[in-house]
Amino acid sequence: MKILNKRGFMLGMVAAGALAGCGNGVNSTGSARIDGRVAETVEFMYAQHPGTKQLALNSRAMLVMPLVTKGGFGFGGGYGRGALMINDRTVDYYSAAHASAGLQVGVEQYSHVLFFMTSEALQDFRASSGWALGANVEYAFLDKSDELRADSTTTFSPVVAVIFAQAGLRAGATLEGIKYTRIIP
Repeated sequence: MKILNKRGFMLGMVAAGALAGCGNGVNSTGSARIDGRVAETVEFMYAQHPGTKQLALNSRAMLVMPLVTKGGFGFGGGYGRGALMINDRTVDYYSAAHASAGLQVGVEQYSHVLFFMTSEALQDFRASSGWALGANVEYAFLDKSDELRADSTTTFSPVVAVIFAQAGLRAGATLEGIKYTRIIP
């Protein structure tokens, strides 16, 4: 049994190491590259999911994570970098890190944007040294056929998480267990 645990741990470490080479911003050259990816991601999101424009207009800020790569085999992890935008300007940079253990196999990449709908939610996020999503987050998983509308559900949620552009061999993108930390690129 210990051999299986060691083997599982080693496979998890290999998978986590492979994530570093997946173009997720780990080796990016700084803020200019992150800003470019954020701008492309926002443009793509608005083009593919026009309802997000109204959501952005109603929000106090957006945390844009252009590419998060997650994967694992028993043990897993994920990472991405992005920017917090207030009034269409970058004010801070953040990383998103994820670690997990359990029944999982595969790799996935996706983009996501957190829309901070209240000043209090934004203040809590910016004041924390490391922030994880709580139970008061409304999720919207979008594919090409989905349309997001800024309805009463999204209007009254302090944070709305929009997940889109999913690709990979791992089912079910989720933001549970991701910790956001302010970085200096």
